Amino acid sequence: MKKLRTLRFGPAGIPLSTKKRSIIEGIKRVRELGLDAMELEFVRGVTVSEDKAPEVKKISEQYGVLLTCHAQYYINLNSPEEAKVRASVERLLKAARVAAASGAWSLCFHAAYYMKREPAPVYERVKKYLKRVVDTLVDEGYEIWIRPETTGKPSQFGTLDEVLRLSQELEYVLPTIDFAHMHARTGGRINSYEEFSEVLARVEEALGREGLDNMHIHVSGIEYGDRGERRHINLDESDFDYRGLVRALVDFKVRGVLISESPNLEGDALLVKRIYLCCKRKGKR
Repeated sequence: MKKLRTLRFGPAGIPLSTKKRSIIEGIKRVRELGLDAMELEFVRGVTVSEDKAPEVKKISEQYGVLLTCHAQYYINLNSPEEAKVRASVERLLKAARVAAASGAWSLCFHAAYYMKREPAPVYERVKKYLKRVVDTLVDEGYEIWIRPETTGKPSQFGTLDEVLRLSQELEYVLPTIDFAHMHARTGGRINSYEEFSEVLARVEEALGREGLDNMHIHVSGIEYGDRGERRHINLDESDFDYRGLVRALVDFKVRGVLISESPNLEGDALLVKRIYLCCKRKGKR
């Protein structure tokens, strides 16, 4: 897998300021903005054809923009209906194949819902089907990190412990750490420099330095209630302590990709990158 030398920043999808709405033009606009990553949004379906994927890869490499991908929302590896589980596996495989052919480094996804079952057996089901996905991709020669994401609602599979354990037990699996989701899921906790540092320390304890050197991070403002996440909002409209998060990322020397999922996409990506660069400069004095 490609090793990253620093932490890259970009939007979840084509920047809003892109004049011609296409992935190719979005990649070019990311570079114009001074960002260096972009997430392909396959959340409602795979939006890159197999024929187009090599061109996407070529342009991303030409412009120095690292791609990640978010797989479809319609995935539930714990569905009680086996047909829906099979469909979820096929969706993940399709997204991963096209993302890898497009040059994407990493594919994130929401793995499952508990469906009123106990977490332990749900974990085993998710692990079983995720291993099937990874084994298939390896057999087919695709190279891409497969990343179950920390989720924003208690009804969803995806605690920090669950995604870290999957990453320990399965090859080519690492977590996507969505700090806004964790903040919402815990009813407003995980929202200080100290708490963010605890999360990063747990990543390092579970996965070693590799875990911190290959992070796929999501950040946004978030609105939440008793049932967790309601919707993403802009950072400055939220209670999320993004400055404390950036300080923790600098202090732990995190590498990888940070993707802004705020509604203003590139605005918050640029905001976080500016704060990050400022913190790094101060740290060198």
